[in-house]
Amino acid sequence: MVPMLDLKKEFNEIKKEILDMLTEILESSHYILGPKVAELEKKIAGYHGVSSAIGVASGTDALHLSLSALGIEKGDEVITTPFTFFATAEAIIYRGATPVFVDVEPGTLNMDTSLIEKRITKKTKAIIPVHIFGHPADMPEIQKIAKKHNLKIVEDCAQAFGASITGKKVGSFGNAGCFSFYPSKN
Repeated sequence: MVPMLDLKKEFNEIKKEILDMLTEILESSHYILGPKVAELEKKIAGYHGVSSAIGVASGTDALHLSLSALGIEKGDEVITTPFTFFATAEAIIYRGATPVFVDVEPGTLNMDTSLIEKRITKKTKAIIPVHIFGHPADMPEIQKIAKKHNLKIVEDCAQAFGASITGKKVGSFGNAGCFSFYPSKN
């Protein structure tokens, strides 16, 4: 059997670097919000060409906090795709809003942008496109729709760190981009 993911092999390839960094962090006693987190946030923001990045506990927290910061609340609707990890819809529901699903394109498995406007109502406040399996959603079209209807965009980039559209990194198209460092992510 060929494993889907061999984390032990990946760890062994960078073991010394990781252990050196962990030793440095443990000796500094800065386990949470220390200088290494600030350094990571700065590097991620630079890599994605955005003004700032904020480290949180998980991709789920990133989605929830982004929706909160954008004022999504009870009674609002947020358009997203059903082809995603449940955390995308969970973050919407946690805010008291309602997920409104738009089907995916068979060839890309990304949100079918031709269906988005049919699902917009007066309660719609945001769109969460999910960049799946390293393939970006059609962000230029999603941006046009969002601008036309005055909607916010929160990109779920958990499966697409480093993916880009004509040189622009995912996570830099919307009002917020949310990533995950869970070991199984691309």
